[in-house]
Amino acid sequence: MRVRMTVMAALATLAGSIGLYPLFERASWFWAGFGAVLAASAGGLLSRRLRTPAPVGLLFGLAALLLYLNLAFASAESWLGVIPSPDSVRHLGELSDEGWRAANRYAAPVPLVPGIAMLAAAGVGLVAVLVDLLAVRLRRAAPAGLPLLAMYSVPAAIREDGVGWLAFGVGAFGFLALLMADAREQVGGWGRTVTTRRRPREVPLAGAQPPPGDPADRPDSSALAASGRRIAAGTVAVAVLLPAAVPGLHPRGVFGMGGGSGPGTQTVTTPDPLVSLKRELTRLDDSTVLTYRSDAPESPGYLRLYALDRFDGDRWTYSPLKSSSKDRVSGDRALPPPPGLTAAPAREVTTEVRVRPEVRNMTFLPVPYAPTKVSIKGDWRVHDASLMIYSLRDSASGRSYTVKSLLPQPTAGELAAAGPYPPEVVAHYTAVPKNVPPQVRKLAADVTAGSATALGQAVRLQRWFTISGGFTYDLSAPAPQHGSDLVDFLLHGRRGYCEQFAASMALMARILGIPSRVAMGYTPGSEVKPGEWVVRSRDAHAWPELYFEGSGWVRFEPTPSGAGGQGTALAPVYSQPAVSSGGEPGEQTTQAPDSSSPDEGSAAATNGPRHRNDEGASGPTGVQQEDDGGFSAAPWLAGALLVLLLLAVPMVLRIVTRWRRWAALASSAASTPVPARRDGAPDPAGMEPVRRTRASGPGGAPGSGRGPRTPDPAGAAHAAWLEMRADALDHGLEWRASDSPRAAARRLGELLEMDATSVRALTRIARAEELARYSRTGSLEPAERLRADVRTVREAFAASVGRRARWRARLLPPSTMAQSRSALRTAGDRALDATARVNALAARLNDVASRLNELPSRLRRR
Repeated sequence: MRVRMTVMAALATLAGSIGLYPLFERASWFWAGFGAVLAASAGGLLSRRLRTPAPVGLLFGLAALLLYLNLAFASAESWLGVIPSPDSVRHLGELSDEGWRAANRYAAPVPLVPGIAMLAAAGVGLVAVLVDLLAVRLRRAAPAGLPLLAMYSVPAAIREDGVGWLAFGVGAFGFLALLMADAREQVGGWGRTVTTRRRPREVPLAGAQPPPGDPADRPDSSALAASGRRIAAGTVAVAVLLPAAVPGLHPRGVFGMGGGSGPGTQTVTTPDPLVSLKRELTRLDDSTVLTYRSDAPESPGYLRLYALDRFDGDRWTYSPLKSSSKDRVSGDRALPPPPGLTAAPAREVTTEVRVRPEVRNMTFLPVPYAPTKVSIKGDWRVHDASLMIYSLRDSASGRSYTVKSLLPQPTAGELAAAGPYPPEVVAHYTAVPKNVPPQVRKLAADVTAGSATALGQAVRLQRWFTISGGFTYDLSAPAPQHGSDLVDFLLHGRRGYCEQFAASMALMARILGIPSRVAMGYTPGSEVKPGEWVVRSRDAHAWPELYFEGSGWVRFEPTPSGAGGQGTALAPVYSQPAVSSGGEPGEQTTQAPDSSSPDEGSAAATNGPRHRNDEGASGPTGVQQEDDGGFSAAPWLAGALLVLLLLAVPMVLRIVTRWRRWAALASSAASTPVPARRDGAPDPAGMEPVRRTRASGPGGAPGSGRGPRTPDPAGAAHAAWLEMRADALDHGLEWRASDSPRAAARRLGELLEMDATSVRALTRIARAEELARYSRTGSLEPAERLRADVRTVREAFAASVGRRARWRARLLPPSTMAQSRSALRTAGDRALDATARVNALAARLNDVASRLNELPSRLRRR
């Protein structure tokens, strides 16, 4: 049955499923997947208990998964609440369709509606069935990593941020634990050739052997397990830490904890109509999204991405787009006329936009409303009703395009005198769900009481949000996910950011019968030069658009602006002057949302805050744009320096090793006196018994009793031989470990074309090593001569090989690689020894604890 491997396969699947966390708003999806994994594992375990073939075992796992999904999501339609019925299967199919529609409708993180929860559980369960089949039934643990990897590929393909390092580490450890468990079972099945037995706690008879199957009678695989754990930990550590050291790979710093790389290396995500704007507004780097040039004499207006025309009671979204080839934007083809813009004056504006290459998945074009012509390469299309420009396959990342648009300039009088709305506009853009609380309906009526025109009502709503309503702009407020969140924002908390302000004003306008929708995109940004603007991630914005016949869709701004709000937001001119409340003739007028006069409001529109937090053109924004807009060589220089340092490591290690060999001889000579012969001459071998005379003096002078301090000749011979061996390996020469020093020297002399000087140097090194190994009485060469001989032989090696081998010996010496492998092997052996000692200590502690536990019972028996 392989119960242990079944459990490990289930744990590996659950660990890998953690990587799906960026796709969902809530964590309850994990528990649905947890049940699916348990069901799939139980099905596989049952099939192995019945000894069915592998294909049948796969069917068992799928059947168990179906039973779980039926129980969890369609129990009401099932027979006895458990057995699948035609109705329950049909309900699962409907949930699947609902889940696919929701997945295509929402962007990650998606709300956990029942259809999406069912699809998540089914996907994790299918992975569990495949992992169980491969790792447990077919005993192929390594290929089982492919379905586990598939779960990581989903968030990596959908989201810019991918999967966090912690989730990756957990999944990687789960897979490696599965591999180690499989390897341990295979080692345990080798037999009883070499075993390590522990002494039993109680042996009834002397010489008794452990019973068959006893854990003490199994092969000791603890060393292999420790080695596997060491390799696993090292592999995961390298996989997590190495990308953090590569410039530009992690713009937010190591582990996403600040830092960040230089300008031009950040990855920018675009705002999504179905996800909170908080991700953009709270980015620490405030990365540049795009730059543009505009011939508008004043502010060029907002850049719109989406027009959200549907409110389902929880959130705003746009209607499904039905695209065909006739919707393509190509050549000089004019776009459909803007709806309703028939009487109000409009200025034609040309905007040249350049989106940064770091932007990802921008499939909607940011354009000023209302676009009339777009020049861009690729398959881009237009939605007639909203004039959204989108693509089914292309992205705006790194693209440059030109937009001709009509910038509506209606006056307050024209908006106040607007005619009745067309029936199709009323039917579509004033729809309000029935579940909107009556308190919100009453609030909309109270705020706009006394205003009879649509413009007067809109101006009062805007003024209430920005001035008199007591609202506070707060990026720390939670994102609205349900209708109750908007109700709490309006009636209680009154703290939020642009998404709450725009959604609430559009909803209240619909309650009052004014056609409205929510637009999302970017504010104009900051003007860095005359006619040149830069838009950053924190310029992401949402605002309401209200429909007025003759002027079409016009923008309002309920979000506070300036330093205490959305920095570059700007209220339109037509919402600022004094507007008639719509009462009887002679009724006092209502002041505009801002306390400024009409002239001041117009001036604010012309000379308003074009820079974040009212900074001038010479502020930090303008300076930073020069860095962001150009090429930055800092990351490339840092990367090149890192590569050069890595390449220099073997060469530096070789130089350090050579220096340490000869420095060790010098230090030993300085600390250890060399014995002197009876005649006062130094003993070359350093081993002959010495009888010092009274005539020896300091420094070898008479009366000192000490000889001159010189390096150990035997140590110098060994050092010279090791250096010559390393030089031979570095230059690609064959070195046989079985050769004696004399045989190695003869073979090298025959292999290479060496002059007489080099041959004599090679012979002296070999003879010195031979005497140091096998003789204690021979006369050895002094250390300085051997060191010079090593240099001579090294030059002869370099002259005998090609240029490529010479450069390899200097830059990437193979002897260093071998030395590093030996050092790693030694460190690994020491780690294994330490682990074995810890395990032995733990076993002894366990024995002591068990004996202490048994002591009371023994005392009672006595």
